[in-house]
Amino acid sequence: MESSFPFGAILAVLASLIIAANVLVAVAVLLLIHKNDGVGLCFTLNLAVADTLLGVAISGLVTDQLSSPARPTQKTLCSLRMAFVTSSATASVLTVMLIAFDRYLAIKQPLRYFQIMNGFVAGACIAGLWLMSYLIGFLPLGVPIFQQTTYHGTCSFFAVFHPRFVLTLSCIGFFPALLLFVFFYCDMLKIASMHSQQIRKMEQAGAVTGAYRSPRTPSDFKAVRTVAVLIGSFTLSWSPFLITGIVQVACQKCYLYLVLERYLWLLGVGNSLLNPLIYAYWQKEVRQQLYQMALGVKKGLTSCLRLLSARDGGPEGRRENSYPAIISHSHLDG
Repeated sequence: MESSFPFGAILAVLASLIIAANVLVAVAVLLLIHKNDGVGLCFTLNLAVADTLLGVAISGLVTDQLSSPARPTQKTLCSLRMAFVTSSATASVLTVMLIAFDRYLAIKQPLRYFQIMNGFVAGACIAGLWLMSYLIGFLPLGVPIFQQTTYHGTCSFFAVFHPRFVLTLSCIGFFPALLLFVFFYCDMLKIASMHSQQIRKMEQAGAVTGAYRSPRTPSDFKAVRTVAVLIGSFTLSWSPFLITGIVQVACQKCYLYLVLERYLWLLGVGNSLLNPLIYAYWQKEVRQQLYQMALGVKKGLTSCLRLLSARDGGPEGRRENSYPAIISHSHLDG
């Protein structure tokens, strides 16, 4: 893939947005964890960290894209860069699966949820998630069939990794994860519908009054909606890249590398920009924390502007300095 300034500029903007958005969400979630402990918040924080690392990883590719084609990149360095990109993307996808499973468990086993998903189990899940992510990301470096035999100096995903690696990821990871998402969604929708029907029957029988209406059904449908968004975002972002990669393996004469690396790969990476907007912003407590952070920044800027205005003799400073003169004139007139 030849060096391209427009592609490099798009990659730089995308990396900057991914890092900024996820760092902001990570700070908000850290403040919430400090206030009240929660397993779901730990998973949300892990998602923000994974997406931030992905933004940092792809920012290392910006220099190669903006530089001249005469500046080649060593194959080992390019392989390490792509391995880190793949590991961070895998961690992001696996964390999305973990969040979906956490909400599925909360609605499936509401009474035993806190016994099953305690701090130790959550920490073990996150640690195992990162271990698996780096094993997958660095797998091509240890398996020769997943490496390209030739390298022309321009660093890109398919310049060092063979499409067979994408085929393996699709068959072992993507499609099973997608089926698991669909199973979570259908089962959660079934449970939420059953809860709604039970509450409706109790209301008709007069057993439930307006003052004692169960809050389970709204939370159930919110969880179903969240998982539906997880499925849609995950599928629309990564399926075009992975499916086209499979087509490239099946059709050796089809030269789809340009489409894969310039467009479909960016679409998949863009999922890390959607994650803080979808998974974190939709959580009420995170949204309120972001609002409080914005108010704090606004108050801080207002205070700084007032101090600068008073120091430089601005309108407020001149107004304060004019008060003694007005008082003295009033005494003289008296």
